[in-house]
Amino acid sequence: MIKNFLVNNAHRYASKWLVLLIDVCMIVVSFVLSYIIRFNLTLDFDIDKLFVQLPIISLISAASFVFTGSYKGVVRHTGVRDVYNIFNAICLSSILLISMVLFNRELGVFDNFTVPLGIIIIHSLLSFVALTSSRYVFKSLYNNFMARDFKINKNVLIYGAGESGILTQNALVNHTKSRVRVVGYVDEDVKKVGKQINGVKVFHKDILSKDFIVKNSISEVIFSIQNIDPSHLKLLVEGLVDFPVQVKIVPPVEQWINGELKVSQIKQIQIEDLLDRAPISIRNSKISDEVKNKVVLVTGGAGSIGSEIVRQLCTYEYKSLLIIDQAESALYDLQQELKQNGYHNFIPVVGDVRDKNRLNNLFQEHRPDIVFHAAAYKHVPLMEYNSYEAIKINIAGTKVVADLSMAHGVEKFILISTDKAVNPTNVMGATKRIAEMYVSCMQQEGKTKFITTRFGNVLGSNGSVIPLFKKQIEKGGPLTVTHAEVTRFFMTIPEASQLVLEVGAMGDGGEIFIFDMGESVKIFDLAKNMIKLSGLKYPEDIDIKITGLRAGEKLYEELLANGENTLPTYHKKIMISKTREVDYTHVRSKIDELCVSNMFFNGSTVALMKEIVPEYISNNSELCNLDKKKESRTKTAPLKKVL
Repeated sequence: MIKNFLVNNAHRYASKWLVLLIDVCMIVVSFVLSYIIRFNLTLDFDIDKLFVQLPIISLISAASFVFTGSYKGVVRHTGVRDVYNIFNAICLSSILLISMVLFNRELGVFDNFTVPLGIIIIHSLLSFVALTSSRYVFKSLYNNFMARDFKINKNVLIYGAGESGILTQNALVNHTKSRVRVVGYVDEDVKKVGKQINGVKVFHKDILSKDFIVKNSISEVIFSIQNIDPSHLKLLVEGLVDFPVQVKIVPPVEQWINGELKVSQIKQIQIEDLLDRAPISIRNSKISDEVKNKVVLVTGGAGSIGSEIVRQLCTYEYKSLLIIDQAESALYDLQQELKQNGYHNFIPVVGDVRDKNRLNNLFQEHRPDIVFHAAAYKHVPLMEYNSYEAIKINIAGTKVVADLSMAHGVEKFILISTDKAVNPTNVMGATKRIAEMYVSCMQQEGKTKFITTRFGNVLGSNGSVIPLFKKQIEKGGPLTVTHAEVTRFFMTIPEASQLVLEVGAMGDGGEIFIFDMGESVKIFDLAKNMIKLSGLKYPEDIDIKITGLRAGEKLYEELLANGENTLPTYHKKIMISKTREVDYTHVRSKIDELCVSNMFFNGSTVALMKEIVPEYISNNSELCNLDKKKESRTKTAPLKKVL
């Protein structure tokens, strides 16, 4: 009967007035028991006085409960805060009772209302024990009855026996839609090992073995350590991925909903969490001073990098912010996101950086002080055989924006480039390298400061490898890797955007800023770890298929061209590429020739690109034939090597 009542009414909360009534009744019972205890478990006391005192005790207790709100807590979720409220209510009622006794002793308002101090003390202790115990008894009964209808569906280990781990256990235990049993905590602090927290044993990390996990039917290991070092997390997780267990992580406390952890927030650990990217310490005051009261323009503002630059700029005190992108839907989504976050001082513009007349009108109307040029085509295989579009947007588009920046007196122009521009082996990389060269030429001609930043691959960007792998895992595989030995550098979108803003503030013009991106990551190993982190096995559940290098693709990327070296900056991970001398007049005339040839669909544009960038050697592409022809032309004088 009790079970049916609990199950059928589990979705409801017991009336707070019913809780108040029960609490008052327990106070009355405790008061009677305090007399019995005081008189050596006998009834050798004046019962008539007791009946006079009970209504007054009831009223005082009820008033104390109402004042402290101790009766408002959800009994089946009783916690430390509820016990604290009960303690406050008991203390208040005891103080009121003592005051009334003293007051009555002086004035004699109530006959037979003299309560000994010993009775009050005993009553306070009994009441506190009775009220807290009753709540925990009800909570235990509720959980036990509900557990009969909800079978334990998984056993978990919580890595971290600190405050975050304890809150994680509470969230799991109190979650009514699933039955989870916390088998134990795992902690590296030897002082905690062997002890119990909320009845759950704390183990040392050395117990994490396949035998222990199988023996205890562990299905999940949840990391609940705030501010854990990414490299340390990587080592711990890599020790678990080969075991038959899912690995999850608790988000940072600032992401908890109203300061409370929800079970839905405990997510499966992502490969991004393991790529050992220590946060960059950026001098935000320098950026703030740079953009304060300035008009800022961001091209490609709805793209992966551009949109994050916009989000970070929105936190500063600029005069106005222009966001230009030709992708209408993506720009609309960004507009709505910014409005919902309370940002309104921005102007979204649907436009193409190749449209010089349109951009000229915008420059005339808004007079931008700083330009972040992120608009570009970036997909290597697509651009390899669409060189017309690659040249038109990556080179001609950059040329349009740079020329207008110079003509309208822009203070700084920041070009977002790529590591694929270094010793390029594909059309996309070559176009970005030529864009870098054009920006270097423009630096020699006016007051505008032209600055270039180079990045590696960006985690989570459109078309990047990790989202691709996730989709392939969802479909059951296989994961496609172009080559078993291919490696790439990785960084996060916020990191890349922070770097752009920082170099925009520190740059004096003419520099190419590069970033110390740490160790490159082997894509094949990345794919294997993603399979294992998904709770699957390689190759039993999901296989990895080697598809061969795509057109124009490298085995590994570089941040510096042959013979280049770097100069340090005040930030240890931000460096300046030390460039070689360039024949700027000759290079610019060749770039102009390239843009004109491309307008007429001249088939020799790629060959002309190879003249402008001598280190551009095609790889795994039909365009390799142009390199063979170039080698056979012995009479052609090579261009002077450039950056």
